[in-house]
Amino acid sequence: MAITKETVEDKIEIVGDYKAIQVRTATVIKEDGVELTRSFHRHSLVCVSSVKNDDNTWTHTDTDVSGESTEVQAIATAVWTDVVKAAARTANEAASI
Repeated sequence: MAITKETVEDKIEIVGDYKAIQVRTATVIKEDGVELTRSFHRHSLVCVSSVKNDDNTWTHTDTDVSGESTEVQAIATAVWTDVVKAAARTANEAASI
């Protein structure tokens, strides 16, 4: 009787105007190759985060995806263009007004 645990990214979606990436990870427990349980975890990534400083200037930081899978990194590189990041920065600033 062999019990195994497998974790896989089973769904990656690109959503919204600023190309947020949603990643669903499935954890699958199997016994002798037969699935016993499956649970899910989701996380999302945005291309840039913005913080308004005390002097009313802004600090924008591109999201670091180096800890993500190579597939998620490739998607981020493809969809998070300079145009998308600039639009996200502008939207983040406008949302705080």
